[in-house]
Amino acid sequence: MLNDEQLLQYSRHLMLPQIDAAGQSEWLKASVLVVGLGGLGSPVALYLATAGVGSLVLADDDRVELSNLQRQVIHTHAGIGQFKAESAAEQISSLNPNTHVTTFCERLEGDQLSDIVSEVDLVVDCTDNFATRHALNRACFDLKKPLVSGAAIRFEGQVTVYDPRHESTPCYQCLYPKDASVEQNCSTSGVFAPLVGIVGTIQAAEALKVLANIGETLEGRMLMIDALTMQFQSLKLPRRPTCEVCGSD
Repeated sequence: MLNDEQLLQYSRHLMLPQIDAAGQSEWLKASVLVVGLGGLGSPVALYLATAGVGSLVLADDDRVELSNLQRQVIHTHAGIGQFKAESAAEQISSLNPNTHVTTFCERLEGDQLSDIVSEVDLVVDCTDNFATRHALNRACFDLKKPLVSGAAIRFEGQVTVYDPRHESTPCYQCLYPKDASVEQNCSTSGVFAPLVGIVGTIQAAEALKVLANIGETLEGRMLMIDALTMQFQSLKLPRRPTCEVCGSD
């Protein structure tokens, strides 16, 4: 049951029949892990908080730098030198103090990563390195947790949803086998600032849809974004039978 303050705060969601009080209630009781509080994690964390997700776990071992402010909109000039997870938590608190925030100012690995993933309802991958992406993919599939994945570099972005609760869903390693990963990131290749906002906002939308079980998600599809031409393409992603994470062979 939503209280009077929540009825007012989330009234624009409650007007949507696909969401209504039932969907909003799902978000209020949900817990989401956001890994990476940079260009993608900034809009993800902001929109999940303002939408009313009850608990956010924020993980990032980096500190805010001046060059981040070009695109990482959750951070401010005053926060330079601060851990990104803590900086993000402060902004979320000012926007929605009812969202409970837990921060980890370290890289999540091994048993610690598995323990945290086991305690949340959904994970959003906003990282920029293949090692962490593969680790998150493995943990989510082992523990049957939905994973919303996004990436952005130069003028190109992509978003998809992996949901190991469904037998037919592919995983990140189906698309990027470990031995085929080529490391690229914004610090070496550059990135168009609004692009990470577009990708991160779509990630937040997909996370909310999965949590409330509404609409059609990007599970089994990769949304490709070209910000130079502002064209979007949706490509089907089949499960790879020989994948060591989710394959059947």
